[in-house]
Amino acid sequence: MKKSFALIVTTLAATTSVAAYAAEDDNARLSVGITGGTLGIGPEVGYRVSEMFGVRANATFLSISRDIDSSGINYDGKAKLKSGGVMVDVYPFGGGFRLSGGLRINGNEARVVARPTQNVQVGNNTYTPTDIGTLRTETDLKNLAPTLTLGYGGGLSKGLTFGIEGGAMFQGKMKIKPLTYTGTAPIGTIAADLERERQEIQDDIDGFKVYPILQLTIGYRF
Repeated sequence: MKKSFALIVTTLAATTSVAAYAAEDDNARLSVGITGGTLGIGPEVGYRVSEMFGVRANATFLSISRDIDSSGINYDGKAKLKSGGVMVDVYPFGGGFRLSGGLRINGNEARVVARPTQNVQVGNNTYTPTDIGTLRTETDLKNLAPTLTLGYGGGLSKGLTFGIEGGAMFQGKMKIKPLTYTGTAPIGTIAADLERERQEIQDDIDGFKVYPILQLTIGYRF
């Protein structure tokens, strides 16, 4: 993953360096700004190749916490959003409206932890807090995800610029890793129930194969 994000940084730097070749151009083609939304918050660099086409690169980060209830067990859920990629923008009317498609390095990850304080049912059996201790699991996602959006990115005029886009990141199925526990229940007794619990959590999230994108960007074009 470190190599993947090094590639993002390199792409951002390369996009910025393209501006050196456009120093004598009357149009303002390079834009640098901050983007924020459902993907997280981070830097964005764009280059408008022509009135009809452009390219952008960004990297976004954000941490989110949320309680999750699955089969009567309350989990403390934490998600770390960290992704980045490159988008090719098509401006069909030569103005600010754009259709965009690209590929994103998806480093998003999530974990859930439960520390029962009373008897709970795991799988087909009931266990005490001492039996369970702490339940923990994490998600597993594909590293690459196609993205499609539509939005507005401004024209070719120099100065402050605002952008907005909405769409989807097609991340595929989010897999739940096997649950671990720290309690005293013999592994031979609880193993099958932990797998049933994992499958129940998996069933709860199986519909989330598409991650929604809604990003706002503010920057400067020069």
